[in-house]
Amino acid sequence: MRMRDVAEHAGVSVRTVSNVVSGYTHVSPQTRARVQRSLDELGYKMDFLAKGLRSGRTGFVALAVPYLAEPYFAELAQAVIRAAARRGITVLVESTEGDPEAERRILAGGLTNVADGVLFSALTVPAADAAATTSDFPLVMLGEHDIGDHFPRVGIDNVAAARAVVEHLVEQGCRRIVALGRNGSENGRQRAEGYRQALSAAGVRRVNWLVVPVDDWNRAQGYEAVRGLLDGSGPLPDAVFAFNDALAVGALRALDASGVRVPDEVAVAAIDDVPESAYTHPPLTSIAPDLDVIAERALSLLEEQGQRSGGGGAGSARQEATPFQLVVRESSRRSGRRP
Repeated sequence: MRMRDVAEHAGVSVRTVSNVVSGYTHVSPQTRARVQRSLDELGYKMDFLAKGLRSGRTGFVALAVPYLAEPYFAELAQAVIRAAARRGITVLVESTEGDPEAERRILAGGLTNVADGVLFSALTVPAADAAATTSDFPLVMLGEHDIGDHFPRVGIDNVAAARAVVEHLVEQGCRRIVALGRNGSENGRQRAEGYRQALSAAGVRRVNWLVVPVDDWNRAQGYEAVRGLLDGSGPLPDAVFAFNDALAVGALRALDASGVRVPDEVAVAAIDDVPESAYTHPPLTSIAPDLDVIAERALSLLEEQGQRSGGGGAGSARQEATPFQLVVRESSRRSGRRP
């Protein structure tokens, strides 16, 4: 259905139909009513997005994340929306559910028909897919990923963040520190590397190094992983380093259900510092990334790509590490130890 069809049906010009649809005030009530009747009868809806695309700019950016139900990604989305609003940009949010095909479609430009650029937090798509990507649309990766250096990226240094958490646990007197995380992802690989670096530097014996893999980074997986440790025949760990807060929340529940005192018997710490972490029992020690800085820098890189000839995309491998801080709370703070 075209605007010209509506104009012919109503017996007016295309410009008059456009004025009515756009809310232009200088149209007589009679003409407006006639055009509206034609719009209603024909079922015409103005495609404002297509209009923007024809002008070369939509005013939208897309944000693609694995799971909106996970607190970290919800907080990240809010930070991006705030930063975009300051630029007069609207954010369209897409959840991939960690599906490789959905992530490949995004790399192939699947969101560029509705947005000027894409901010993308990938979970499963491998570097080989990125290497084969020839699209030249603006795209910025958020966080660590398996895509390598084919696109610009903004996020914290995960190795350094994990190292800071484990160094803190060591300072609290912990030596049997178990790490919980999905080691098959780039995020997991780097956080496991930071864990190993900290233990090695502290002289902790390798027999006490243990990374427990999980299928996903959520509360249920954290709970099940720690219950498995508690029900096993091995010695009780004296600390749990969870690769994200959701896993740590599950770990805290499992420890509480088993009567294990936190932090006196087992300390717990994690990465992400979502708002929930200040209200767990006990409150959770966690690495706090500056999501507002991540959002601002990612949008700036997206704009820089859009201003360059060809729009950016593959081959633009600028990497930016953003600040973070360790927020120490009761879940890891042992009496008589350094805070």
